[in-house]
Amino acid sequence: MRAPLPGGQPPLRISVIIPTWRDAENLALLLPKLAAIPAVTETIVVNASRGAETEPIVQKWGATLVKFSPPNRGAQMNAGAEAANGDVLLFQHADTHVDEAHVKAIAQAMRNPQIMGGAFYRKFDGRHPRLMWLEPVARFLSRNGGTLYGDQSVFVRRTIFEEMGGFAAYPLMEDVEFSKRLRREGQVVLLDPPVHSSGRQHLKKGAWRMTVRNALFIVFYNFGVSPVRLHQWYYPAPELPRRSRPAVRRARAEL
Repeated sequence: MRAPLPGGQPPLRISVIIPTWRDAENLALLLPKLAAIPAVTETIVVNASRGAETEPIVQKWGATLVKFSPPNRGAQMNAGAEAANGDVLLFQHADTHVDEAHVKAIAQAMRNPQIMGGAFYRKFDGRHPRLMWLEPVARFLSRNGGTLYGDQSVFVRRTIFEEMGGFAAYPLMEDVEFSKRLRREGQVVLLDPPVHSSGRQHLKKGAWRMTVRNALFIVFYNFGVSPVRLHQWYYPAPELPRRSRPAVRRARAEL
C-alpha cells in the first residue's frame, strides 16, 4: 500500500494512457518500465493497429487494452481517459522514454493544488549533434508559454481534463491545440528530468529533415491548414490502413 501524502492527503492515482499504432516494438520496451513503477496506478493502451502483435505484450505486463479504429491520436487519448480511474492522467507516446523519476516528479508537482498539469522538458540527444545548443532555448520557450508537445509526456488533473472536454479529435496537432487550452486553465509546470524519444524515425529519415519537417507542419497548422490534411501529408497514403480513409474524409468535413 502506498503511504499517504503529508497532511493526510491520500496518494494521487496516476493513470498512464498510451495511444498506439504499429508500436508493438516500442511497447515491449516501455510497458515493463511502467509495470515496475509503484506510483503508476494503471496503464491503458489505446491501440489502433490491425495486427495481433500488441495484445500479448499488453497482457504480459498487466496493462489494459482498448481497441480503437481508425487511427486518430486525439480521439484515442480521449478513449483512454474515459477508461481511466486516476486522479492524474499522463499521456505517453510509446516511443518516449519514462521511468520512476519522471512519475515521482509528477506526483510531487501535483501536490500543489494550483497546478493544473504540465509536461517534461525534452532532451536533445545524439541524434541532433548540431542542434544540442538549442536545448536551453527550448527550455526557455517551454517555461514561457510555449507548446507542450505530446512527446513531452503531457499530464493533467482528471477533473481539469474533463472540464476542458479532452483533446480535439485530431489525428495530428492535437497536442498543440490541447496545450493552448491547458495553459488558459491555470498554472502549468515543466519538470525535470527531461524526456527523450526513440531515434528510429530520425535515424531512418535524418534528424535535420525530421526537425525541419515538424517545424513546417506546426507553421502550416498555425496558418489554418486542417489537421486532417496535415495528417495525410505526414503519413502518406500507403502508410494508412484503407478502412481509415472514409473516416478521414468525414473528419475533414467536420473541421
